[in-house]
Amino acid sequence: MAHDHEREFLQGPRSRLSELARVWRIGAEFLRGFRTLHFVGPCVTVFGSARFGPDHPYYDLGRRLGGELARAGFTVMTGGGPGIMEAANRGAHEAGGRSIGCNIVLPKEQQPNPYVQRHLTFEHFFVRKVMLVKYSYAFVVLPGGFGTLDESFEIMTLIQTGKIRGFPVVVMGSEYWRGLLDFVEHEMVDEGTIGPGELARYHVTDDPVEAVTHIREVVTDHFGVALPAIRHPSRLLREHDGAPPPSPRP
Repeated sequence: MAHDHEREFLQGPRSRLSELARVWRIGAEFLRGFRTLHFVGPCVTVFGSARFGPDHPYYDLGRRLGGELARAGFTVMTGGGPGIMEAANRGAHEAGGRSIGCNIVLPKEQQPNPYVQRHLTFEHFFVRKVMLVKYSYAFVVLPGGFGTLDESFEIMTLIQTGKIRGFPVVVMGSEYWRGLLDFVEHEMVDEGTIGPGELARYHVTDDPVEAVTHIREVVTDHFGVALPAIRHPSRLLREHDGAPPPSPRP
């Protein structure tokens, strides 16, 4: 299975021939991602847990965020799985926007959620993370576990070190992240492991409209990206946010 190949890859050196073959497979995985995602933007990547179901408030938050991003003219990109990833893709789909998923092969198979218009499945986490960063103008971090922490802290590291510049990072679900935010603001700053200016690199809000307004302003000002005017449904015309969800894949 694919995850067995990755486990072998990370367990130390193999023969030079097998290592060369591995490089070619990794290169092919990058190339497939580049070819598929080159024209899907402008994207905003949404990070979050796969473990929140449709009845959870954080799922609803992700769904509303996805809708706002789509109406603002952004393509919503996620890890393609269930939970908050599905919620953001679903919101974009229901708003008539573009919805992309970058799935990952796991020991417990993770299938792409039914709300992605286009998806890729990657063998290596590091290739997948490159795609989630390379094609996005902004990043939104919703409640999640180790994977979400890994992805969001890598983004912050890239920004801190100047590898990427001017990209807005929005943190949502403030109550969930309160302990971590306090640790960053008090322990890390007080000990000097990060500077006080690092705190200005992320924007905390639980309001999807505020989140998307912030992202839109930064992206249009910093990158000069032309986006369509934000259009909200009209109650007078009896318009609504949603559309019937697609049938799940067999």
